[in-house]
Amino acid sequence: MGVRVRQKVKGKGQPWWVFVAHNRQRTSIKVGTKKAAEVVADEIAAELKLGKFDMNRQKNNKPKPTFKDFSDDWIDITVPATCKPSTLREYQDILKNHVLPIFSDQEITGINKGQVKDFLLSKLNDGYAYSTVGHIRNCLSGVFNLAMDHEVIVMNPAQQLRGIIKKKNSKDDINPLSVAELTLLLDTVEEHYKGHYALVTLLSLTGMRIGEAFGLKWGDIDFKDRFIEVKRNYVRGKIGTPKNGKTRRVDITPQLTSLLKTHRTESKKKGFELGMGEIPEFVFTNRDGGFMDQSHFRRRVFKKALTKAEIREIRIHDLRHTYATIRLENGDNIADVSNQLGHHSVKMTWDVYYHWVPGNKKSEVDKLDSVIFPNSSAPYTHPTDEFTKKEVANFG
Repeated sequence: MGVRVRQKVKGKGQPWWVFVAHNRQRTSIKVGTKKAAEVVADEIAAELKLGKFDMNRQKNNKPKPTFKDFSDDWIDITVPATCKPSTLREYQDILKNHVLPIFSDQEITGINKGQVKDFLLSKLNDGYAYSTVGHIRNCLSGVFNLAMDHEVIVMNPAQQLRGIIKKKNSKDDINPLSVAELTLLLDTVEEHYKGHYALVTLLSLTGMRIGEAFGLKWGDIDFKDRFIEVKRNYVRGKIGTPKNGKTRRVDITPQLTSLLKTHRTESKKKGFELGMGEIPEFVFTNRDGGFMDQSHFRRRVFKKALTKAEIREIRIHDLRHTYATIRLENGDNIADVSNQLGHHSVKMTWDVYYHWVPGNKKSEVDKLDSVIFPNSSAPYTHPTDEFTKKEVANFG
């Protein structure tokens, strides 16, 4: 016989549970705070001593678990143990803003595939992007998988629903600038937002993500051999690893190297003016020498620069696509482009950018003639009908 109060995973906050073992039977009661759980445990212990506690009745009267019961454990225990902090915050936002308002109090055993399908389709109809709805589906699936692990449900109603979310072709998700547009944008930033010129140029000439640029330290830059070690990512106020969890080396052009040296001189000056006595640790900082805010930079600098340059609205991330497409259109090796972008495979790079890889042009195919028929002075032509008739007559 025993009554215990504990968390399912030690040190993981709320809720606290009361576990009862009596006559080779076990049950658990989810309570909430530790203090409340201790009160419940004392009451059960007293009933057990008096022989009044009915284990079967407790099991039968035990409320059926809700979606929120499992979502709390999933977000508090499973996600922190298996995902990056930035992913945890993303799932927290998804649960709060999308999932829990609909499924929170529903019994998890009563949620079926049709409900989940209708919910996801409603998000698409509301104008949310495929990627966003995909993340919502992943969030739902994670909670249902946890319920399956506890043998509360036998199937995951969020699985095998990928087909209902019609993904756009990868090329439709990117909006790169042309060389002329990029030149105009950089000239505009240099003229009107000079303090951010080095940042925008770096994003354009390296393909680095904005979070990777914000997490860049001066020690990551090798000015002699002209490369950057991308080691960290700054997203939503937190420093983490790059998106794929791996560091990578990104080559930088002589022009960008010179610009970063100039920016370093200005940063030293800023550091002394702020009383730091030295250069700020990070390459790109706000006016106070602290971390830059991505949304602030997007609104106050990037969008305004696009407007002044009279360029269509694009995302900051499209500068990364601009880097990739310009290099590929220039005939650069796709494996090198993939490596510098930090893609997990060349196939991924090909799937996204294959429309910008040189090819599919008659002029390039025609070069086969000079390879296959090196001694031919004129291209082969098919005989005309008239020529064919004459030849037939001669052979006749």
